[in-house]
Amino acid sequence: MLTKKQLDLLEFIHRRVQRDGVPPSFDEMKEALDLRSKSGIHRLITALEERGFIRRLAHRARAIEIVKLPDALQAKTVFRPVVVDGKAPPPTRHKVASRPAASPAGARDITIHAIELPVMGRIAAGVPIEAISEVSHTVAVPGQMIGKGHHYALEVQGDSMIEAGINNGDVVVIREQDTADDGDIVVALVGGQEATLKRFRRRGRTIALEAANPAYETRLFRDDQVKVQGRLVGLIRTY
Repeated sequence: MLTKKQLDLLEFIHRRVQRDGVPPSFDEMKEALDLRSKSGIHRLITALEERGFIRRLAHRARAIEIVKLPDALQAKTVFRPVVVDGKAPPPTRHKVASRPAASPAGARDITIHAIELPVMGRIAAGVPIEAISEVSHTVAVPGQMIGKGHHYALEVQGDSMIEAGINNGDVVVIREQDTADDGDIVVALVGGQEATLKRFRRRGRTIALEAANPAYETRLFRDDQVKVQGRLVGLIRTY
């Protein structure tokens, strides 16, 4: 049995995850519940976790996962569009999939928010291949994987990022952006014609695109030869 404040907080977190793909911050929770301090939010979060409604994931910001919902809460789906390279891809479709929630008293169905992203073709995890910009199909992605911003997906071809856990045939989820920090795995457009998936390093006015496979050499380019088109935020693998 949840208190009103616990139920209100769980509903607020659920709605924000559906809308944004990420849970709200503690400051946003405090404001939404009209509490004077974040310590009250910590107590509510702890109570929800102890009752098995949420799970906190270690070493990640805003890492709150909804495990189950009480019968009093009705799942609501929020629709939001996805735009890639300024073009309108096929309409983004949102799905609600059911799965049983683990519970010692027996399983009950809850809803998991999913978003369909456009798959823009294949990306080389090896020697760069010709840049891809055509939508080939769509793929359903868990809403928790998608944060703010525009996203798209690419099929991986090659094994140069295998030691980063990216295999040939995987589908990578990319947040569209034109900047990157050292160590980010990015989609890089080289010379305006070839695209590749590599780890990004800046060395003065030189850009290093590093493979995660000793069989491939690091490639160096002038900074004006490389354009970042997005950063890796997720991966989907089919067995």
